[in-house]
Amino acid sequence: QVQLVESGGGSVQAGGFLRLSCAASGRAFSNYAMGWFRQAPGKAREFVAAISRSGGSTGYADSVKGRFTVSRANFKNAVYLQMNSLKPEDTAVYYCAADGQRLWEGTTSREGEYDYWGQGTQVTVSS
Repeated sequence: QVQLVESGGGSVQAGGFLRLSCAASGRAFSNYAMGWFRQAPGKAREFVAAISRSGGSTGYADSVKGRFTVSRANFKNAVYLQMNSLKPEDTAVYYCAADGQRLWEGTTSREGEYDYWGQGTQVTVSS
């Protein structure tokens, strides 16, 4: 079992930035590739970013590429999402998720392959 708790959400103006954190507890954090997803009102949850167990491989949705950066600190049992140049369309509840099936450098954007989820943190970007 892995418990995930997101923090760092809030309200910002367009062009601003936020840094989301996800703290993990439970089994060895480095056993899990990590992902960030988001869900806007009335829309399905979508992939945002993923990072491998080592932290050496990352993947991003096209909509956030060049603006968002995912990182992790295995010694802190934490994963982060630095979000810059925020847009109103980035408004959503952001979730972190843990995937226990990936090899050391693997990542996945497929929601169904993640085993554990946090409760989410709200990000609101105003124009």
